[in-house]
Amino acid sequence: MARSRMRIDPSSRAHVDAAIGDWLEHVIGRDILTDARNLVPKRSGRLAESLRAEVQGKVLRVGSLDCNYAVDVEMGTGPHVILPRNKKALSWPDADHPVARVNHPGTKPSPYLRPALFQRRTA
Repeated sequence: MARSRMRIDPSSRAHVDAAIGDWLEHVIGRDILTDARNLVPKRSGRLAESLRAEVQGKVLRVGSLDCNYAVDVEMGTGPHVILPRNKKALSWPDADHPVARVNHPGTKPSPYLRPALFQRRTA
């Protein structure tokens, strides 16, 4: 019995990789990004506007690159002390008087990225 040989086009891997990248970026990435923007708590809208989806190779990343409190919103924070950086005291509207430090009780998590990531999706 003769063995038949199958030849695979050498460029097929590049085509498959390109298709995977396109699917990650334009289907899955877009859907996760939309869900995260819908789920994120909105006070100023800065965090929602900072969310991005990008594909490098076959890796999809969704999140914020320039909003320094994105992780704190997603994961919450523990109790911590707030100290002034550039002045001798802290003050804010409606404060009775300036203070040297604030004992912050922490914040509860408000997950938006993980629920968006873990949505059941179909191809």
